[in-house]
Amino acid sequence: MRLFSSPRPVRCLLWLCLVAFAPLTALAAEASARTADAIPANATQVGPLDPAQLDAWVEQVRERFEVPGVAVAVVKDGQVVLERGWGVRELGKPEAVDAHTLFAIASNTKAFTAASLSMLADEGRLSLDDKVVEHLPDFRMSDPYVTGEMRVRDLLTHRSGLGLGAGDLLFWPGSSYSNEEVVRRLKDVPLKTGFRERYAYDNILYATATRLVEKVSGQSYASFLQQRFFDPLGMDGTRFNADALRPGDNAATGHAKADFTTLRPTFPLTWHNAAGAGGVYSSVHDMTRWMRAQLAGGSFADAQGRSQRLFSEKRQKEMWSLISPMPIPDPAVPALAPSRPDFLGYGEGWITSSYRGEKLVWHTGGWPGMVSRVTLVPGRDLGIVVLTNQEAGGAFNALTMQILDAFLQPAERTDWIAAYADAAGNARAKADDAWRKRVAARDARSKPSLPLAGYAGLYRDAWYGDVEVVQEGGRLRMRFKPSPLLSGTLQHWQHDTFLVKWDDRTLNGDAFVTFALDADGKVREARMEAASPLTDFSFDFQDLRLEPVR
Repeated sequence: MRLFSSPRPVRCLLWLCLVAFAPLTALAAEASARTADAIPANATQVGPLDPAQLDAWVEQVRERFEVPGVAVAVVKDGQVVLERGWGVRELGKPEAVDAHTLFAIASNTKAFTAASLSMLADEGRLSLDDKVVEHLPDFRMSDPYVTGEMRVRDLLTHRSGLGLGAGDLLFWPGSSYSNEEVVRRLKDVPLKTGFRERYAYDNILYATATRLVEKVSGQSYASFLQQRFFDPLGMDGTRFNADALRPGDNAATGHAKADFTTLRPTFPLTWHNAAGAGGVYSSVHDMTRWMRAQLAGGSFADAQGRSQRLFSEKRQKEMWSLISPMPIPDPAVPALAPSRPDFLGYGEGWITSSYRGEKLVWHTGGWPGMVSRVTLVPGRDLGIVVLTNQEAGGAFNALTMQILDAFLQPAERTDWIAAYADAAGNARAKADDAWRKRVAARDARSKPSLPLAGYAGLYRDAWYGDVEVVQEGGRLRMRFKPSPLLSGTLQHWQHDTFLVKWDDRTLNGDAFVTFALDADGKVREARMEAASPLTDFSFDFQDLRLEPVR
């Protein structure tokens, strides 16, 4: 569930930052594996969308962004007009992606969490204007005023004063903390701006919203989703979290560029402690049920054809309203200029913006090796979902925009595949240039102030917890104790700064570690920062204040 200033979205999304950072090389034999689902083999047209043209777009995207598998579905005027898969679930294996293949939808889960609170509001069990402490008495932010004034709605709108991705290390890339512990540690996560001052995407308040749903409903989050969404809508394959995947499930494997270069399957992950921020696994087939209910104002037909309702139209309008304005950046490359919206902002679990005179309601999701986008065009009763198993935001953006243009029929067409590929290459070039400048500025002849043993020890951050630095075999190793994947080797960079290179190279999250010494020549604290501008923002190393535990 990230924003997209990085190669992986975890989370959410700025229109122009959703680009991929992959070299434009072809996939191997897997490029030919694909299945047709909703489109008959002899179909010549699906509304204004030509299936042969869609085939060509998908294969261009898969080649340019090195995406092993893609699934796409489109709903129009209450009907599913297309649901289909292309490619493979995992590189080197023959199992094909189809319309029922499960992908992590990551931050697209946030819309389900917001809808859960809306349903509870419709039932009179809470109000979105209630103070959070009225329902969660132990809820705390780092500022007492913010604690007291935080409303339920504020959990959903990214304007709390937290910085981008603040607290994500508590559950990214996986930790042993419980949901309750994550929410408890929120009290020590630093604020960066004033309360409701500006937009900054976070996940940790959706972890709090998860707990709130459970407290008010008296059900686990998993049970609530199953009983209130998945079962009624007929989303039979959808799982609330990776923990709920079953043996034999038709599930995709995530892929990432190790060291930003070599594509390989990435590490498994479950957000057992922040499921409401990004836990759900679903297929494009099941997501058509969700999109149709959304476009119908919260109503749907049950298995007997009777009209039912998830939430009121009033609540849906609130979810789709612009509550937190988001800055509108300039296009990364000139070719992306037509996508620049007239307005852009966050509602409750959804982003709202404009495109070619139409209001868009959308969200993206990012997971280790899987990124996705759900886009609704209410004025055209149109919904598009794109799920992929590679960390290339440009891929799902390009496909979404190509399909949008097929239905909106603009006078001038943009080659969105080329545009997003250019943006990806541009971002990669800038990152490479930044690294070259950093290497050039390095004093490679400098030595550490202390022997390696002088840096070893147990360190503690107020909100994250314990980080261990040990000397092993003549080198330093760093381990984030609650997060097994964050284990790596410290390489001397310059002076008292080291570069930690994580053992799992698909993390793409290497970081500088700088030790500050006190007057007696002992380590006073350690600070960290991501080494590459391509590193996902959920590695919020910059917020850590690691102090030795004497």
